[in-house]
Amino acid sequence: MKLPSGLRSASLFGLLVLLMLSTRFKHFGDVLHLADASMAVFFVGGLMLRRHAMFASLVALAMGLDWVAIQYAGVSDFCVTPAYAFLPLAYAVLWYGGRWYAPRLRSSMAALLGAWAVAPLAASLSFAISNGAFYWLGGRYAQPHVAEYVSRLWQWGPLFVRTTLAYVAVALVAYAIVAGLMSKRGVSLAQQA
Repeated sequence: MKLPSGLRSASLFGLLVLLMLSTRFKHFGDVLHLADASMAVFFVGGLMLRRHAMFASLVALAMGLDWVAIQYAGVSDFCVTPAYAFLPLAYAVLWYGGRWYAPRLRSSMAALLGAWAVAPLAASLSFAISNGAFYWLGGRYAQPHVAEYVSRLWQWGPLFVRTTLAYVAVALVAYAIVAGLMSKRGVSLAQQA
C-alpha cells in the first residue's frame, strides 16, 4: 500500500514531532506530564511515513531533546553512558517493524489489529536492546548478572510496551477515522497528495 506523501506526510511527521516534543521529558511539570511516546512515534513513523530521512530526523530530535533536558532542564544524565549509542538501534527496530507491516496496512479491522499485534513485538525487542545495553554496557551495575537483568526487564518492560501500545492504538484509530472520512469523499490514503 502506498502511504500518504506530500502535505499529508509532512503533517503526520509534524504531529509525531509535536508528540515527541510534548512527552519526551517533564517540561510541563508533573501535573500535565504525559508518558513518553518516543517508542510509539518511531513505530507509527515507520508504519505510515517509512522514509529513512524521517527516521534519521526523529533520532536526531530524540537525542537533541535529551541533550536539552540534561543541559537546561535539570534532568539527570544517569542514563547517558556508552550504552546510549544503542538507542538508534532500538528505535530502528520500531521504525523498521512498522515499515515491515506498512504494505499490509488498511483501514479494515483485521489490518489494524495486525499492526497493533506487531507493535508489542517491536516494542519488546526495542526495550530489550535499550535496557540490555544500559544494563550490560552502561557501567552502572558493579556485577551485572542474568537474573538481575531479567528481573529489571520484567519490572520495566511491560510499562514501556503498554505505553507504546496505548499511543499506537490511538494512532490506528485516527488512521481508520481519516481513511473512513476520505473514502466518503472518494479519496484514498493510498493516493498521492
